Amino acid sequence: MELRQKYGLKGLLGIAGLSRSTYYYVQKSIQKEDKRARHKETIKAIFEQHKARYGYRRITMELHSRGICLNHKTVLKWMNEMGLYCKIRRKKYNSFRGESNKAAENLIQRNFHARKPNEKWTTDVTEFALLGKKVYLSPILDMYNSEIIAYSISLTPNYKMVTDMLAKAFRKIPDGTNLIFHSDQGWCYRLKDYQEKLKEKGIRQSMSRKGNCLDNSIM
Repeated sequence: MELRQKYGLKGLLGIAGLSRSTYYYVQKSIQKEDKRARHKETIKAIFEQHKARYGYRRITMELHSRGICLNHKTVLKWMNEMGLYCKIRRKKYNSFRGESNKAAENLIQRNFHARKPNEKWTTDVTEFALLGKKVYLSPILDMYNSEIIAYSISLTPNYKMVTDMLAKAFRKIPDGTNLIFHSDQGWCYRLKDYQEKLKEKGIRQSMSRKGNCLDNSIM
């Protein structure tokens, strides 16, 4: 840089044996590396400011609010390089909460084929992380064509979510269809009230074996 103040770029490149394109490529690479280093320092500062409670998604959002538009994959890569790992771990939703009523027989036995609509249904509760909050989805799927018969959404995995789903589904079929309704052994599916609702509607309840997710893999 000191020589550039005294001599022309063309002469200096000639002495060094470098082309003009190589010079600008190196200059651009240096600037890019400097910018990368500044962004990594900003990521580290945000991480430490929030006491390791921010993961790469929230740090990406914070960067965007500061006018630094980085891809979340890039932020994750750089955090891994710097050894910055969020200390908070989301707890996975576990639908089994111990014994309620007796578990129903596994009538499906992994035979997910149905000859007609409303012959075999299945359900489960799924947890999503959305904007830093947990959201729970409870759908009913028809094994005949994978159609979602009914669903409900809640911010907590409560029983009302399940009964709301049932009410919507029951309005779509007559009583006494004798269809098979399959689920895992989640606490809500073993409640007496839930099982009586199925019986009153003329539905046969089926359950996976305890702790065996493959028995309801179609869901």
